[in-house]
Amino acid sequence: MFALRFAGLLALAVWFGGLLVLGAVAAPAIFDVVDARHIADGRVFAGALFGEVLRRFHLVSYGCGAVLLLTFIARAVLGPRPRHFGARLGILAVMLAAAVYSGVVLTGRIESLRQQIGGAPSSLPEGDPRRVEFGRLHAQSTGIQVVPLLGAFILLARELAD
Repeated sequence: MFALRFAGLLALAVWFGGLLVLGAVAAPAIFDVVDARHIADGRVFAGALFGEVLRRFHLVSYGCGAVLLLTFIARAVLGPRPRHFGARLGILAVMLAAAVYSGVVLTGRIESLRQQIGGAPSSLPEGDPRRVEFGRLHAQSTGIQVVPLLGAFILLARELAD
């Protein structure tokens, strides 16, 4: 049981910590460095670079979600069942759904739009529908990361309280 709980906590910590590092450290650092170096098409480059980092992290988050799911189920089957098992499983399901939606649906739409634009969305006029759509998708992609972040925080708190 200890090994299952440890594996679940480790997966949860990687997912939670990864989201924090990406949002608070990696994205701002990438965009700041590219801006400071005055790289031609720097925003496009920084966006592509961070987009690839985020794509790879989505794979990590899917793996973490799978490990969590397997450890929760194994702990329930092998007993004793974790406290508030149904609620924890529900939170995990919502976290995974948000990660998959972000990684598959939103990232796909953003990439498709980026290819249509062929440059920085900011190079388009303010009212251009593609620029508006890019801004909406970017905000949605950023905002949806709060779901697994908050879910992981709740699950970590519950696990550590037990």
